Amino acid sequence: MVIGVGVDLISIKRVERAYRRRPQRFLRRVFSTAELSLLMPRRALFPAMAARFAAKEAVLKAIGCGLGPASWQEVEIIALSGKQPQVRLSGVAARFAAEKKITGIALSMTHEPPFAGAIAVAFNEKSRKDKETS
Repeated sequence: MVIGVGVDLISIKRVERAYRRRPQRFLRRVFSTAELSLLMPRRALFPAMAARFAAKEAVLKAIGCGLGPASWQEVEIIALSGKQPQVRLSGVAARFAAEKKITGIALSMTHEPPFAGAIAVAFNEKSRKDKETS
């Protein structure tokens, strides 16, 4: 059962400007160590960063939390090459998801300059299985 859907679109240049103003502060504020280990070796760094930034925003919208109660660091986007991106929640974001009985989040990211975007679908797998067996 779908619990929530979130979508976000962002200018790649906007992310690049934020990074160039204060690179270390921006990275520490937005990305986890695991995310940075996957991001920093990339050739197309700013499109990849922007897609993950949009993904975090889309996930927060899908779980009904939004930025404010939760932080960027509480939504981790782990996207291994050739694999579907995985979402890891912690802190307030994880509590919001648990309260809404969200068991998973499907995520798709894209970037085509000048924009990057993402869509997230929060779902409850148990509810779907319960309906299939009834």
